[in-house]
Amino acid sequence: MNNFAIIGVAGYIAPRHLRAIKDTGGKLISALDRFDSVGIIDSFFPQAAFFTEHELFDRHNSKLRGTREAIDHLSVCTPNYLHDAHCRYGLRLGADVICEKPLVLNPWNIDALQEIERETGRRVYNILQLRLHDSIVALKKKIEAGPSGKIYDVDLTYITSRGNWYYTSWKGDERKSGGIATNIGVHFYDMLTWVFGSVRSNVVHVAAHDRVAGYLELEHARVRYFLSINEALLPADAAEGEKRTYRTIEINGESFEFSEGFTELHTESYRRILAGEGFGLDEARNSIQIVHDIRNATPIGLRGDYHPMAGCPLAPHPFGWKR
Repeated sequence: MNNFAIIGVAGYIAPRHLRAIKDTGGKLISALDRFDSVGIIDSFFPQAAFFTEHELFDRHNSKLRGTREAIDHLSVCTPNYLHDAHCRYGLRLGADVICEKPLVLNPWNIDALQEIERETGRRVYNILQLRLHDSIVALKKKIEAGPSGKIYDVDLTYITSRGNWYYTSWKGDERKSGGIATNIGVHFYDMLTWVFGSVRSNVVHVAAHDRVAGYLELEHARVRYFLSINEALLPADAAEGEKRTYRTIEINGESFEFSEGFTELHTESYRRILAGEGFGLDEARNSIQIVHDIRNATPIGLRGDYHPMAGCPLAPHPFGWKR
């Protein structure tokens, strides 16, 4: 049995990690979150120790080293800007780390984590779940089997509605979340480069509090993308359960369907990691470089080859703030 600790257990994504730990036969030893609304633990590991202070969490985990309950894996489900620090903590605790996307905010953070991996002999793994989606795996095989020099025209549109709470939370602070492209788009950029190859050009057309639109020239694709959290931009029939979302990719004018099959991808990610087949620091580097470059680019406006939705009228920030 693998022993786990988790940081950020009160967060939105944590239940998927708790389920993955349970479904892969692991045991949750300890959990940390500054908020104590964590009754979800009872559904999975009611005997786990819970802490709201990092110092006590660290003391507990450190005392377990050398025992049967020593922490083998640390799952990181915290706000994006804390991932780097918490990955470092896990490595120095003597554990392998399983970190939510985005792995870190800046590419040089990966270099530093690799140095700590070498010092500790432990590994950091990133949840890059779209690489495990059956439809996307099939697409990659199809592209690889196609003509070697073929360039595909790709339009990515992703709208996932968020209320005004988003702008008050850490997610609305670009310094903490990395902005729209990082927070909701990093796994799409990873998927696109995994399927279509490395980046040759990265142009940003529009960047605002509720959207980002741009153009990526990849080795085998010309990608126009539009990402937004503005519900006013959703098609009338776009609804998925309690969270209204519109997600589509068009390849050479044909719709590529991958809306289903997401629910078990965290569990499958854990299975791969525990089998020694997880996605490490180097696999995360391309997408982190892309979102870093988008975040620091100067938008050029509606010039060149831009996504059809890039010209949609901008809505005012709900609190009057500017980017």
